[in-house]
Amino acid sequence: MGATPHPDRFVLATDLDGTLLAGGLEARRQVRELFSQARPGVRLVFVTGRGLESILPLLSDPTIPKPDYIIADVGATVVDADLRPVDAIQAEVAARWPGSQAVLKALAGFGLRRQSVPQERRCSFLASEEVVTPALRAAVDALGCDLLLSAGCYLDVLPRGVSKGQALLRLTQAAGFDPATIVVAGDTLNDLSMYETGLRGVVVGHAEPALVERVGKWPQVHIAEGEGCAGILEGLAYHGALAHQAGPGSLPAVRDGAELVMVYHRLPYDEVLEDGVVRHRRPRSPNGIMPTLLRFFAGERSGSWVAWSQQESRQPAGFVPHVAIDPERYPRLQAARVALTGDDIDIFYKKFSKEAFWPIIFGFPDKAEFEQAHWERFLEVNQLFAEQTAREAGEGALVWVHDYNLWMVPSFLRPLRPDLRIAFFHHTAFPASDVFNILPWRREIIGSLLQCDYVGFHIPRYVENFVDAVRSHAPLDVLGTVPCAPRFLTYGCALGIDTMTTGIAVGGRQVRLGAHPVGTDVALIERIVASPAVREQAAAIRDYLGSATGIVSIERLDYVKGTLEKLQAFERLLEQHPEHIGKVTLLNIITPAAPGMEIYESLRVEVDRTVGRINGRFSTLNWVPVRYFYRSLPFEEVLAHYAACDIAWITPLRDGLNLVAKEFIAARKASGGSGVLVLSEFAGAAVELHGAVLTNPYDANAMTASLHQALTMGEDERAYRTARMAMITAEHDVERWGRGFIAAVDAAVLGAHTQDDVRAA
Repeated sequence: MGATPHPDRFVLATDLDGTLLAGGLEARRQVRELFSQARPGVRLVFVTGRGLESILPLLSDPTIPKPDYIIADVGATVVDADLRPVDAIQAEVAARWPGSQAVLKALAGFGLRRQSVPQERRCSFLASEEVVTPALRAAVDALGCDLLLSAGCYLDVLPRGVSKGQALLRLTQAAGFDPATIVVAGDTLNDLSMYETGLRGVVVGHAEPALVERVGKWPQVHIAEGEGCAGILEGLAYHGALAHQAGPGSLPAVRDGAELVMVYHRLPYDEVLEDGVVRHRRPRSPNGIMPTLLRFFAGERSGSWVAWSQQESRQPAGFVPHVAIDPERYPRLQAARVALTGDDIDIFYKKFSKEAFWPIIFGFPDKAEFEQAHWERFLEVNQLFAEQTAREAGEGALVWVHDYNLWMVPSFLRPLRPDLRIAFFHHTAFPASDVFNILPWRREIIGSLLQCDYVGFHIPRYVENFVDAVRSHAPLDVLGTVPCAPRFLTYGCALGIDTMTTGIAVGGRQVRLGAHPVGTDVALIERIVASPAVREQAAAIRDYLGSATGIVSIERLDYVKGTLEKLQAFERLLEQHPEHIGKVTLLNIITPAAPGMEIYESLRVEVDRTVGRINGRFSTLNWVPVRYFYRSLPFEEVLAHYAACDIAWITPLRDGLNLVAKEFIAARKASGGSGVLVLSEFAGAAVELHGAVLTNPYDANAMTASLHQALTMGEDERAYRTARMAMITAEHDVERWGRGFIAAVDAAVLGAHTQDDVRAA
């Protein structure tokens, strides 16, 4: 074949399963980096029996190098890097193919079982060698086709003259490759035709014995000892395509580092500048997630918390990346700060995450705005988080990535540290696949999440939405399912489903899945509600309400919260049930959006106008129907409102979970009273809180009717519903959420994922 390949100019044409997708972690990393460098003379061709559709997930897998060409369907499909057919080759193949229906009809009497895999211009069957009789060969020959049996069980009917080897020779001519620069790699008899071309080749370790027997003595073929990518590297070195032979590959040297790494966009404290000095303060957010995550580091476990720190530049002078969080309580935990500029945070978080992802996640695609430049900044920030995480983690450590703002971290992290266990939790909803797929970058996001060992969601519906999104992206195998009841509502609720997927296999990777609705800190709420200050505040609120029934509504200013729909429903209640006039008061508390979130300004104006209209229509000298507060309240004051009001009205158009609902129930139980929770069917908590009065916020009549039901409910029913929800809230608190998630990840990595792990989480 002439001169040998040169390290700066060669083409690797390789099989996938058992070859490029196999081998040790270090060898796979070396192969990936070999083809990831900007070397114009180095080319990669996938040559596989897979259908093109089943290769798509590999193209979004950051641990696998990107090919310049793909030969699929055992040579019947040939496309370039953009998945465009190489017309000169594919048109010729199509002209010789009689069509799948003609093949199936001609072979119907031979008892063949067709493979359920995507395929074009070929028909694939599962069959033993005994099935391949002269009669079968004659029937295939009469169709003008060839028959290929590999591994003793896979039978392909292909257009005459089509094979991996012939397709590679045609591509060599079409792409202008020098045959002397090509090295082929494979591991089964299915790859034999590549070696029969006379091109230089390598058979990787642990290959099919029949292949080794056929080509073992051919001078241009090297029989490698290393498996998979290690064998590829060995073969490339043997043929002169690598300057030095790479070893079979072993794991990197053990690193000292954190056993558990939390990757969260926010630090577990607020950084406040006082007199030119940065000081730490407790987070303003009242949720119990931060304290719960911190408690994982209370013992001997070493840890790191990766989060952003706003600076003047990404490499500020004198910046200290590592800061102790609480040396007394968490002596082995440190914050690993990622320096981001104000512009980074504004684009990555306030603009892109909220204007592109947020509307899609919650089912409002008409409000989504997609900017490619913003996506590229998002990638830059996610890469910074991944690189910092890779520096922090010890060998084999667990990395827990939080929420959609960091969707692409696994994609960057997995190639850097293939030894790590990566878990991801969505604190939001996950949309239906037809909505999610509106995202221009859906393939990249799915590809990144598929680098995780475990992906968690609040409720089973979101798990299934994710599985559907993956399924629309690539073929998958379901590894297991569990029933959702009795832990979750399965019927009578918009988000209810009866079974949930616990694991999927895609493109050679297995990803375990689970539902873990976040709980609230019930013990903390009980302590706060019992405090004299909160009791006094609750009494003052009850005094203000007088004989009127208090309806509390607390939510952030956001179109997904359904604030306008709620106010309009309250107005209809007063119109249709005038007996409630003067006897009910809506305490409407709206937390302002973060500064710079211009997307919500028009909503605030409309809310102000609607509240004014209702109060103008129905107020009397000594009664105002809506008490409207547009400000953040301390958590203690929020709990005082819960303790004082008989009804919580929580009706978002869509919500990932909604902790307010759980906080209300915990506060009512702690205060010794009963209450009614009117809850949107589209809040994740609706499938968990058995006993809530569910309503459809898109149905005007249902909204008014459910509130009227709550106002007229008897005390016995109220007490029963409250007790039932209080038991659920106490049993599945935030502590159990954290422990359950970690336990599920550990079980998944060990391959012992059970029904109890999922349902008890």
